Amino acid sequence: MKLNEFTAVPGSNAKAYRKGRGVGSGNGKTAGRGHKGQKARSGGGVRPGFEGGQMPLFRRLPKRGFNNKRFATKYVLVKVDRLNLFEDGAVIDLEAIKKAGIISFNHQMDGLKILNGGELNKKLTVKADKFTAGAKEAIEKAGGQAEEV
Repeated sequence: MKLNEFTAVPGSNAKAYRKGRGVGSGNGKTAGRGHKGQKARSGGGVRPGFEGGQMPLFRRLPKRGFNNKRFATKYVLVKVDRLNLFEDGAVIDLEAIKKAGIISFNHQMDGLKILNGGELNKKLTVKADKFTAGAKEAIEKAGGQAEEV
């Protein structure tokens, strides 16, 4: 297949609906905005959640409790089978995984967590902040070591 042979899936590229282009277009004159009122004006309309001056729902509901999402520890998650990329006897930590291109750092993470997923065929020493029980077992089964930092 060549670049000039690509075609869009039928129905995926509908023609743009041109509003306000005369009565014959089927959507002329008021262009689907009705007659007068705030929503008919340019720049008109209300913000999301606005209820016409009535106390909005999000302000009527009680705010209770504590949410830890903002303060929670964020881990980079890596499955065990991704570690097969490294050579036998290698020492693997967050920097090595980053250098190998397994993960990319777009935002700040607090640590590394190894998850169980797939099989590990290499004898590796893995240094991470956390391991799942299955991941620890898989690393030790392959003859390696799982060290919590």
